[in-house]
Amino acid sequence: MAAPAALSLRKAPRQRRSTHTVEAILEAAALVLEADGLEGFNTNAVARRAGASIGTLYQYFPSKDALTLALLIREEAKAHAAAVAAAALPSWRDALTAFIEVGARQQLTRPHLARLLDQEEERPHIRAAKDGAHSFSELLHVVLDKPGAPPHLYDPARRALAAADLLAIIRAMVDAAGQRGETDVDDLARRVRAAAFGYLTA
Repeated sequence: MAAPAALSLRKAPRQRRSTHTVEAILEAAALVLEADGLEGFNTNAVARRAGASIGTLYQYFPSKDALTLALLIREEAKAHAAAVAAAALPSWRDALTAFIEVGARQQLTRPHLARLLDQEEERPHIRAAKDGAHSFSELLHVVLDKPGAPPHLYDPARRALAAADLLAIIRAMVDAAGQRGETDVDDLARRVRAAAFGYLTA
């Protein structure tokens, strides 16, 4: 689904300088969210933190929601790139272990930002505009299709269901850890591994 105009970039950065400006604005948005929460998150505060004029911000982002969506997409793209690298590992166990660590690290590296973005992602128009950007379930499907995976996953339908279930398990556990304010990535990854591998071998 295409993002409505109020959520789309007003103009795409084409030169190095404009790309740097957009990234500076997005990082400023992240810092404002972390420091001031949703209550203090507005385009004027972001422009000030970025050292840019409000006019410059509006050249690229037509609204606060457009900033929110772009920041969500940026953070998800980082996680997706790391998950792609994890899924490319030859061993299904190593690939799933690395995939789980990606989820734990994304949630707990900047936990306050992750919690607020999770909250914003639940808004229907934000979710509708973002949906379909990246498929983590498809990456898990690739992981579970590797040689040596549990035999019951040889059936494509069961493999697809397992991938969907695993994604739900991983997301639920890392989101809950973030909401509790946890900061230990290794401990969270260990617990998620226990749940994920336990599910696959049950």
